[in-house]
Formats: sequence, structure tokens, C-alpha cells
Amino acid sequence: MELRQLRYFEVLGRTLNFTRAAEQLHIAQPPLSRQIRQLEEELGAELIDRDARPLALTKAGVFFLEQCTQMLARLDEVRAATRRISAGQRRWFGIGFVPSALYGFLPGLIRRFREDSEGVEVVLSEMTSIQQAEALKAGRIDAGFGRLPLDDPQLVCEVIAQEPLAVALPCKHRLIEEEHITLAMLASEPFILYPARPRPSYADQVLQQFRLRGLSLRNVIDANEMQTAIGLVAAGLGVTLVPGSVQRLQRDDIVYRVLHEKDVSSPVIMNTRAGDGNPDLQRFIAAARVHAASASELPRKQ
Repeated sequence: MELRQLRYFEVLGRTLNFTRAAEQLHIAQPPLSRQIRQLEEELGAELIDRDARPLALTKAGVFFLEQCTQMLARLDEVRAATRRISAGQRRWFGIGFVPSALYGFLPGLIRRFREDSEGVEVVLSEMTSIQQAEALKAGRIDAGFGRLPLDDPQLVCEVIAQEPLAVALPCKHRLIEEEHITLAMLASEPFILYPARPRPSYADQVLQQFRLRGLSLRNVIDANEMQTAIGLVAAGLGVTLVPGSVQRLQRDDIVYRVLHEKDVSSPVIMNTRAGDGNPDLQRFIAAARVHAASASELPRKQ
């Protein structure tokens, strides 16, 4: 799949007319038609309903047009930022993060860092802890926030917060009425474990909490993402454990409860390159420590 094919399809999707699209792209119509056909063959999907009058997109075409528009817009942003950085107008600072970190202090930290860092282009990338390690060593990001300890001499991994875990229950679950909810109670419930891959991950930290107490989960349902796991809980398929900050994600079909065991937690780990003296990074690390220490504790839900 070539970039020009995406651009060709994006223009065709907007105009829904091969002649006008070819004019806007400054090419002849036959090459445009061939490129769209090649794109469809590679995708294994028909994007254009050529029998419709006027021309129309198929359902697959509507979806692919939306994705193309987003990808090309993002590419334009990257191109513009790269030019600004190359011209010395802005400095680049990359931050990687696991999704669950966005419910805690991280959004406030990033917002404050951007406000206080004139001339810095902050780029955010969602990635697992393992992906953060690779991105740091390759220079694609400057700092990462994960939950998995990384044993690598090229990296500095600092635990800057410990988040108590909370139980996510369907809104009519019988455990809601219990005064104390324990891990032993959860072990006998259908349990939604995430992420299913890649491993090791947060899922292994959760399993370790049960193993430390001589418990094992009887019925595990795998999910790839936290949002998927929460959706499965809302559907009544099981229960799960989430970092406490996720309680900010309010839903009518989910109830959060604090665990009876007070020592069940998940770390928030800041990952950086060892020996990196970048002044922007040093300011960011200092700000992260202050922000994590001053972050207000979520109210404990009973």
C-alpha cells in the first residue's frame, strides 16, 4: 500500500467523481482508476460502488475513507512539526504511555509541561512498557510511563506512584452489597484479564496478587485492552481489577469498589534513557516527580 494511493482515494472519496478527482490530483483518469483498483486488490475489499449513479462508497469504503483522512491529517501534522524542528523553531519531546496512565496525574503533567515549555513540540504515543523500552533506545521517545518493571542497563525506571487496584463490577452484581470484597471472592468469579498480549504485562501483575495469597482464577476471559475489559464487565460477563484512577471513567453500568486488601496495587513507572542530559527531559522528570507527589488521592468508593 503506497502513500499516493491513500491520497488518491481520499480525494476520490471526497469528490465521488473520477474526472474531478483526477483534475484535483493533476493526473489522468486511467492511472487514477488503476491505483484505486490496486488498492482494493491489496485490501481485499471493494471500496467504490461503480454501479451506483452517482458514484458511491461501499461500507468498507466509508470506513477506509475515515481512516485515510485521519492518517493523512496526522502525517501532515508530523511533516509540519518536523519542518519546524529542522528550522530550529521548536524542539521535539516524545512521551510514550500505557492507556491506564491517562486516568491519573499524567494528563495534568503533560498539560503543565506544554504550557511551561515554550518551543517544545510534545508528541504522545500510546505503547506498552516493552514498546517504550525499544522506542527509548531507538530515540523515538524521551520518556515513557508504564506499569511493568524493565530490567535494562540502558534505561532508568523510576516508580513515581503506587496505585491501589479497584474492583470493577456490573451494576447489579451480587458483590456490590458486600461490606468487604476480597481477592478470594473475585477468584471464584468469571474474571476478565487484560491485556491478553503482549506478555509480560499488567495482567501478570494481577495474577501475581492472587498467587501471593495461594489463589487461582477459576474462569478467565481474556481481553486485549482495558476499555474492552470494562465493556465486558458492563455486559455482565465478569469482573476485573483496574488501577484506582480508572474510577474517573464514570459509567452507569459499572460500579467500582475498593478491595479489602489494602496492599494490592500497580506501580506507575517513569522510563527514561540512562545518562540522557537533555535539559527538557530533566525539567520533565522534575515536574513528573512533583506532580505525582502532589496529585490528590481519589476518594475511596464504598
